[in-house]
Amino acid sequence: MKKVGVSSFLVTVILLAGAVISKAQSTKIPRLGIVISGSSAAIPLYQAFLQGLRDLGYIEGQNLLIEYRYGEGKLARMPGLVNELVEQKVDIIFVANQVAIGAAKKNTKTIPIVMVSSVDPVMAGLVDSLARPGGNITGLSSLSRDLSAKRLELLKETLPEMNRMAILWDPEGPGPRVAFKEYEAAARLFKLHFQSLEVRGPKPNFEAAFKAAKARRADAVIIVSNPLIGVHGQEIVDIATKNGLPSMAENGRLVERGALIYYGADREDGYRRAATYVDKILKGARPADLPVEQPMKFDFVINLKTARRIGLTIPPNVLVRANKVIR
Repeated sequence: MKKVGVSSFLVTVILLAGAVISKAQSTKIPRLGIVISGSSAAIPLYQAFLQGLRDLGYIEGQNLLIEYRYGEGKLARMPGLVNELVEQKVDIIFVANQVAIGAAKKNTKTIPIVMVSSVDPVMAGLVDSLARPGGNITGLSSLSRDLSAKRLELLKETLPEMNRMAILWDPEGPGPRVAFKEYEAAARLFKLHFQSLEVRGPKPNFEAAFKAAKARRADAVIIVSNPLIGVHGQEIVDIATKNGLPSMAENGRLVERGALIYYGADREDGYRRAATYVDKILKGARPADLPVEQPMKFDFVINLKTARRIGLTIPPNVLVRANKVIR
């Protein structure tokens, strides 16, 4: 048997060690950037997204690094936060606010973007088509804007005598601007008087807005979602209840806090499904080839506690259609 010299053995060990080190250095942990509209990643929607990642085997700090950026409910901060992530050259960005999505599209053509859009992403110019997005953006559309007329229809069925409605919205947001036009068109369709309640940050006066609604004898108010509204959600539903105004929310969390009705896509399910896009892209798929997904589940929730507080009886034919009732 031929003996291997000590020097040859050492050379082999060194070469093997070098190969191991080289492989370890080349194994890059991907970085995911998340722009969060509010002030905490503990928001249930983002927790659903993070849980979706965990279900797919991603463990933060081990095989996935996450860069969080917080908007604190201020739309003006969104473009800067997106730009920070672009400059850091993260591997993928997740955004779920229209201003942030628009900023992401403008600031990078190469970093993959996974979105949850409240407006039609084709009409908004974010993607070429739902089936073939065509660029570096893909994800989901929550259909929030497309459901505006349906929300007003359900509100009318809940309040058969309703003839005046108000819409609480932040005119500085692109999503709410689309919402305002759609609710206005739906109000004409249902022959309802329509009142605009505009609120602006950083210190929106909700008391004044609801006072104006009462002065014009509004029968109900629709609360249009965006970061500003989200930050002040509890205050808004408390004031609505105090004024005896039935409220339709676009955010399911608001009905749990005291709004009367919510109708829309199951948003937590949507955020959870957004994680699958991150997974596919990290495994080599191109955003341009991943179809934009539409909602699969919808919720119709009624808060009977609030109904009792404002002295309202929900018609049985409406109550039976709710898939969740808060008693």
